Amino acid sequence: MNSLELDQEIGKMAVAMMTRNSTIGKALIAHLRTQMTLESVAGVLLVSIQRVVWFDTDSVVWTIKHLIPTDIMEEIQRMTSFAVYKHLVGKGFVPGKDLSVDANGKLLLKEVAKVTV
Repeated sequence: MNSLELDQEIGKMAVAMMTRNSTIGKALIAHLRTQMTLESVAGVLLVSIQRVVWFDTDSVVWTIKHLIPTDIMEEIQRMTSFAVYKHLVGKGFVPGKDLSVDANGKLLLKEVAKVTV
């Protein structure tokens, strides 16, 4: 898939999110799964979320609750856990005390760190 096609797929997914149409969204995700790896599909959804979050946060919340399959959500969490970890360390939280990462790369947070995220 070239960059133009990728941008078009991201745009289609963003529109599906904003219209809150699960039929279209699920069909787009199914199509992307046939064209890309799980990591790439998660990346497309992440970029689509980034496009929508600035002007329609309710649609992003709807998308997370109703559209994104569990395996893709887990991949998104895996992909973003390092950025969140780095952000929290920059805010003064102590690795091993306030936050850590398990063997699967899942971010583990104590309550004080969860409030900050």
